[in-house]
Amino acid sequence: MPLRALQADITTLAVDAIVNAANASLLGGGGVDGAIHRAAGPQLLAECRPLNGCRTGQAKLTAGYRLPALHIIHTVGPIWHGGTQSEAGLLAACYRNSLLLAQTQGLRSIAFPAISTGVYAYPPELAAQIAVRSVREALPDCPGVHDVIFCCFSAADLALYEALL
Repeated sequence: MPLRALQADITTLAVDAIVNAANASLLGGGGVDGAIHRAAGPQLLAECRPLNGCRTGQAKLTAGYRLPALHIIHTVGPIWHGGTQSEAGLLAACYRNSLLLAQTQGLRSIAFPAISTGVYAYPPELAAQIAVRSVREALPDCPGVHDVIFCCFSAADLALYEALL
């Protein structure tokens, strides 16, 4: 199962699902979350409202609306507190639970942003290691998922993922 990294705007990818690094409300925010909500359009907010938010490490599915991606998997990454509050396990759960949700929904291609590395301040090097390891560990349980993209916003993030892959 190919894992690959590319530098792009995740809202432009034509995949079965893009992953949204959401906040717990699922009602939009800054960074990737805000960009996805803006690109998907107001129907996304309307679908997210009755979902009653999402806990850190968990994942929920919506339609992609105006995005080229058919679906959005919303996951809430941990806020970095120096690594002392189970952040690594919670971040790994974001990737694992997103992949398991994709598998149960019959989705074959998925693109992940660098979850928690923006306003949640997770160190990008550590987050990339957890992302790649977690995806590799979860993929045997997700045989229907055939294409996993680590979508990097910056060249620096792309270099981190390419070195790990």
